[in-house]
Amino acid sequence: MRWLVLVLVLVSPLAAQREQELDAIARTASVMVDGDVCQRIVTPRAMEFMLRNPSPDRWADADNYDVNDAAFLATKKTLMRLALLADYPVDVNLWMPIRPDIVHVVIRNRHEMSQFWPWGKLFQPAPAAMLDVLKTGRRRTVKEKPGFISVLAPVRNSLDEIVGLVEVVTKAPPDLRENVK
Repeated sequence: MRWLVLVLVLVSPLAAQREQELDAIARTASVMVDGDVCQRIVTPRAMEFMLRNPSPDRWADADNYDVNDAAFLATKKTLMRLALLADYPVDVNLWMPIRPDIVHVVIRNRHEMSQFWPWGKLFQPAPAAMLDVLKTGRRRTVKEKPGFISVLAPVRNSLDEIVGLVEVVTKAPPDLRENVK
């Protein structure tokens, strides 16, 4: 019993510290991730396949996922660098709305951690926390999935419109092979 109390005493400050660190990374991401560039990542062809897959192959939308290479690589590098601001495994993922109630994971990162992404899906109904960030522009900490801490932060374009969001996420302890099938 003493060990349990000791563990809880040590883990609680660590979790609070991690939340603060993730929030700082998310705040930085809000000013570093270029929404204008993000809007150019997915090609019209890929978007068409995602929304109206004409093939009987259920994976055809993923097979036809093209990106504008320059926009994708510039954004991916920025997200990867942001993740390096922590000294433990963190991913910074880019999500963008397709419709007001549907989001698309545009870029997942190194550890493929996410509280929201169901494996293999390119788009999904927007979780309430994402809708809140997209509507209000305020960062939001989410701890809905056991062991995960995510901070969602808005991504804006040069017109100050919210065009997407980043998910800064970690898992304690991290399972680096969780999404490897």
